[in-house]
Amino acid sequence: MNLSQNIKQKAIELGFDLVGITDVSPISSEQAQILKEWLQSGYAGQMEYMHRNLSKRLNPAKLFKHARSVIVVGLNFSRLEKEQKPVHKDKPTGRVVTYAQYEDYHPFIKARLFKLVDFLNTFAGGDLKFKVCVDSAPVAERALAVRAGLGFIGKNHMLINPKLGCRMFLGEIITNLDLSPDESIIDDCADCKKCIEVCPTGALRLDGQFDAGRCINYLTIEHKGPIPPKLAKKISDRLFGCEECIRVCPYQRKAPPGMNKEFKFYCDRAELRLRKILDMSSESFDAEFGDSVIKRLGLEGLKRNAHICLDNMTGHG
Repeated sequence: MNLSQNIKQKAIELGFDLVGITDVSPISSEQAQILKEWLQSGYAGQMEYMHRNLSKRLNPAKLFKHARSVIVVGLNFSRLEKEQKPVHKDKPTGRVVTYAQYEDYHPFIKARLFKLVDFLNTFAGGDLKFKVCVDSAPVAERALAVRAGLGFIGKNHMLINPKLGCRMFLGEIITNLDLSPDESIIDDCADCKKCIEVCPTGALRLDGQFDAGRCINYLTIEHKGPIPPKLAKKISDRLFGCEECIRVCPYQRKAPPGMNKEFKFYCDRAELRLRKILDMSSESFDAEFGDSVIKRLGLEGLKRNAHICLDNMTGHG
């Protein structure tokens, strides 16, 4: 096997479901234009960080001087529905998206990428230079994942792998190693519009644009402060995130569950008691969600969402 093949084999051994390689050339002019127009339209909502370091986001070679290749990995986080156990059905509960039912994926993926870096070091003769990225750098990761052959961008604006669907965490190693790039997958959503039709707020627009400011996933996780009343009503009982556009995707409906047994899953986090959250102290919040992406939202944000869910259930919103 050549070096690229060795790297892919090691990545699979480390528990990743997908791995591909691309170079550090700028993302395509078409994708760059889509991103620029999206930012100019104001559809990024309060995500000001998306406007910063745009040149780096469009050109991974600018992330560090000696960059030559990007190794992109994917971790499937799909679950069988029977594994997600609703609890306390006699009490008001709020729904939690699938990815937040796992332990925090950031340190999990990063630790395994550093193990892959150790493996790369054995081939680099002490000259390895690298940057590990898991939502921690201005990287157009979905565009790079497409170029590395991991999938295509669907109408739900998610990376879709034809075999594994669109519940996929991504991570990258940008390195000075000169590796053989992979070919992109040629596939698309064809005439399917299920995700657009099911979006509760119209965040997935008919013109193909994505209005993050209307997306329930954005509103319940990224948005700071009060949520506009008309959009709050659309949140229904979604306490943390929304995945309607993923759930109805034909590729996702036939996707197998994630196979990494080391990635801890909490089946009782599919729904959380709203009253318990409203009574929660910061100490109990840290104890309950210290290893979860929910902690990144913060207790006040989670309580805001719990109030909205309760109001929607009682008709007080």
